[in-house]
Amino acid sequence: MDSYVGIDVSKDRLDVHVRPGGETFAVGRDGKGLEELIDRLQALLPSLVALEATGGFEIVVAAAIAGAGLPLAVVNPAQVRQFAWAIGKRAKTDPIDAAVIAHFAETVKPEPRPVPDEDARLLAELVGRRRQIIEMTVAERQRAKRAANPQVRKSLARLIAMLEKELQAIDKDIDTLVRGSPVWRAKEDLLASVPGIGQTLARTLLAELPELGTLDRRRIASLAGVAPYVRQSGQWRGKAKISGGRPNVRSAIFMAALTASRHNPVLGAFYRRLLTAGKPKMVALIAVARKLLTTLNAILRDQKAWQGA
Repeated sequence: MDSYVGIDVSKDRLDVHVRPGGETFAVGRDGKGLEELIDRLQALLPSLVALEATGGFEIVVAAAIAGAGLPLAVVNPAQVRQFAWAIGKRAKTDPIDAAVIAHFAETVKPEPRPVPDEDARLLAELVGRRRQIIEMTVAERQRAKRAANPQVRKSLARLIAMLEKELQAIDKDIDTLVRGSPVWRAKEDLLASVPGIGQTLARTLLAELPELGTLDRRRIASLAGVAPYVRQSGQWRGKAKISGGRPNVRSAIFMAALTASRHNPVLGAFYRRLLTAGKPKMVALIAVARKLLTTLNAILRDQKAWQGA
């Protein structure tokens, strides 16, 4: 019989629930606890082990589970909360959360994903930090426009200069990491072969969409949040809209689509055809983003640079 394991991860402990059967136990989130967890999971031979992404606490747990060769899915907490409400589980404790995660795994059966290695996690952190620095710089520049006090303007100018210097240092760290890896260097060069794809987008995709090149076009579009979903009830049918996915990837792909619609000959022609056919600009840009992502997925899958067709 298939079994499904839900794990609620907190700072110091792991609550575990097994379905069917309802077996529960807890272990520490330390070396000894992880050893006990792996021993018990290997004895169970589960079809799937699921745990929530919890802001970093889950990383060492996920690495231990994946390293033991067990099927692992790190699931979105928002999806689990919505599932809990749907089945009437509104109370929230660690054991209840573990039971809900196990029920979610059994019902939804999220696909197991490989856990990124240490270098991939480091790249993701660097790319995330780069994004934070840019957001802080934009915010400080907006404040500088509104500041009337000379001392405040000088303070803002000093901080902006410091952030710009820090951005250069982060970019250098990212460059060292990517160019120092033959695998990543080859992937970056393949992605950057597409007109309109710059170094920043290529590295964002390497860090935040490691599944690129391993999934079919529908699943990669869904993962990135550019797949259209139609709302329908009875005879009523709403417009297709994009939703979900990874917000940072979706934003990056959309900005790349803006550039590609102007500078990529193939995607630019595709964009103009959609406009000529009467599609609104936003709908046409989303279609370009989806086509661009599909193209990048195929390039990494086939290990062939952009052919211009």
